[in-house]
Amino acid sequence: MSISVSATKVRFDPDSMWVDLSDGRTIGVPLAWFPRLLHGTAEQREQVRISSRGLHWESLDEDVSIAGLLAGLGDQSASSNTFAA
Repeated sequence: MSISVSATKVRFDPDSMWVDLSDGRTIGVPLAWFPRLLHGTAEQREQVRISSRGLHWESLDEDVSIAGLLAGLGDQSASSNTFAA
């Protein structure tokens, strides 16, 4: 899938991540969708690298694609799909 929109800015509030896109839209998603971001510190979250494909946090080992955000997908790693009983 090829997309022509990219992230321009990322910000957080206590419960959500907000991503401004190059086409003028802003996407807000719950931090609960991305456990590594949820459990990271504010300082770690601010260390995001924006690329043409998405968002990367080196210290949190987290990658978020813009295509995934647009599709409404959260963390797709196997560890995030484990639920406590």
